[in-house]
Amino acid sequence: MITVVGEALVDLVRPDGGPPVARPGGSPANVAVGLGRLGAPVQLVTAFGRDAHGALLAEHLAASSVTVLPGSVHDGPTGVARARVDDCGVASYDFDITWDPDGTLPTTDCTCLHTGSIAATLAPGAAVVRSLVERAREWKWGQGRTSVSYDPNCRPSLMGDPASARTRIESLVALADIVKVSAEDLAWLHPSRPFADVAADWLDFGPAMVVVTLGAKGSYGLCRTGAVSVPATPITLVDTVGAGDAYTSGMLDALHRRGILGTHDPATLLHPNLLTQVLAEASLTSALTCARPGADPPTATDVAAHRP
Repeated sequence: MITVVGEALVDLVRPDGGPPVARPGGSPANVAVGLGRLGAPVQLVTAFGRDAHGALLAEHLAASSVTVLPGSVHDGPTGVARARVDDCGVASYDFDITWDPDGTLPTTDCTCLHTGSIAATLAPGAAVVRSLVERAREWKWGQGRTSVSYDPNCRPSLMGDPASARTRIESLVALADIVKVSAEDLAWLHPSRPFADVAADWLDFGPAMVVVTLGAKGSYGLCRTGAVSVPATPITLVDTVGAGDAYTSGMLDALHRRGILGTHDPATLLHPNLLTQVLAEASLTSALTCARPGADPPTATDVAAHRP
């Protein structure tokens, strides 16, 4: 079972300048939805309200085979992100969200705990998330232990100055086994450094693998035995809403199917050839999301139909 911890919110998107349309979103929730649609067993620790937006989220998560853990629904309002999509299809966001989960623990074996984005940085919930990450590293299941996956998915409007955010983010990188980050995020955190140099430093902090997404230029992955570069999957772009989250879903699903998640030491199983396969599958999952509007990740059937 993969456990995702983080925000579920509603994206308010204005297509072609028209009235706002409510669409389910939130980076961790998008990752959970992507995993569910790909057929991976997934549960979500989150926080959303008993309002109309919350009902939209609940229906969306259930339809994508995501189990929402008890304690995730509260009496307050559901968080909202107001998305702006530019002429090139690239999305940016303004947020209205309170993040205060109750920290409910999974009740089943957990091969992987994934978190990131707002959930890992916005008080008071960020402290709960960090506690879960720290405890997850001690969880045992079968002959292995829970793997930790982390995507900073930086939101500058909520994270303060880059220096403070960098300290918080890199402390979580050091606790993770799997790290995925965008080149855009690294440019904000480390504006004067090449992304490959930062990725190498982050790998030295302790993860088994670090992946940097490069948009139309593909992605770069690094493990203890080498680095790889994988081109982006060509598509006709509609927008980039949920693209990074779909990439994370595809990556975690690929690692799950190969038996990497939940092993005692994932680093011993990773090598450049395997990393190339994982990044290529993640790229395809992300591309199929970019080919349709909003955070609408593909199913396993969709991916199989487009796999070379």
